[in-house]
Amino acid sequence: MILTAAYSASRLAFSRLRGRATELDADALHTVMGVAMAGMLVPWLHLAPGRVWAAVFGIGAVWFGWHALPTRGPVAPRLSQSRYPVPHLVECAAMIYMLLPGHRPPGGPGMAMPGMGAAAGSQQGFPALAVILALFMLGYIVWTTDRLTSRTAQPTTAGPGSPRDHQADMSALAPRLAACTKIAMSLTMGYMLILMV
Repeated sequence: MILTAAYSASRLAFSRLRGRATELDADALHTVMGVAMAGMLVPWLHLAPGRVWAAVFGIGAVWFGWHALPTRGPVAPRLSQSRYPVPHLVECAAMIYMLLPGHRPPGGPGMAMPGMGAAAGSQQGFPALAVILALFMLGYIVWTTDRLTSRTAQPTTAGPGSPRDHQADMSALAPRLAACTKIAMSLTMGYMLILMV
């Protein structure tokens, strides 16, 4: 997760230096999310209290939720914004869920996951939601992988019915590598959610 965060941060820097398009909001989210998830998995990497991270992801959820609304009118998102905001909205919701007080050990910053220092029975909350979020992450991995292979196999084919997808991918900063980091982040998040059940 630290490598994913570092890569996402480097995309923000290089896109500005090189004048290449990137999804600034998604890269910023993945930078923060990678650091937060690393702190959840390894307590000595914990940089901020859970309430601070939850507030950050709450702001992210509002941002991506606003951009996912179909009632915003015919305004097309700029290349600096995520073309697919719903997965990032769900990622923010999953992070908030994992940061809820019932999912952290009372004396430490890390997550209360089996085999990671949590007392048995300390889990609270709604485990069915963790399963639903983990299934979404699995679906997102499959969808992203499918888009990744279709870009490799058919570089002239546009995305889901939109020529803009192809244009954005061609001018974007390393879209295939960005897709790989999305897969890694979703895989780790799904793993963390399943451990919470």
